[in-house]
Amino acid sequence: MTSSGSGGARRWTVIASGLLLLALALVVIFTGPSAFFSPVAVVVVAAIGLAALLLQVRFRRDLPSIHSPLWLNVLGILCAMVSLFSDYLRMTRRMLDLVAFAAVVCFGISGSLILHALRRRVRTPQSTGTE
Repeated sequence: MTSSGSGGARRWTVIASGLLLLALALVVIFTGPSAFFSPVAVVVVAAIGLAALLLQVRFRRDLPSIHSPLWLNVLGILCAMVSLFSDYLRMTRRMLDLVAFAAVVCFGISGSLILHALRRRVRTPQSTGTE
């Protein structure tokens, strides 16, 4: 059973998860199948996934020492913004693909580092309890 103090944190986690699922569902529902070949659609889906992971780390109170690399997230956001405004910047298709791929790589590396820290943190208490 959970205590009454953790009920509020769990409620916000569920609400945030629901909102992120709603955002992802809206992207999938209102986007045609051919648009998923666009690099911008891949950036949007990667950004939603990273936001879900960051919100999970933010709302879980038992994970105080896990932080995402700020410089990597900022670089990913900058690349995502450049790819969103590629028409106004008159970028070539190859450059758009490269910038969008850089944004996805930044989001992926940041998410991987957070997941690695979560796994390491989960394994540590279990290994000390069995000794």
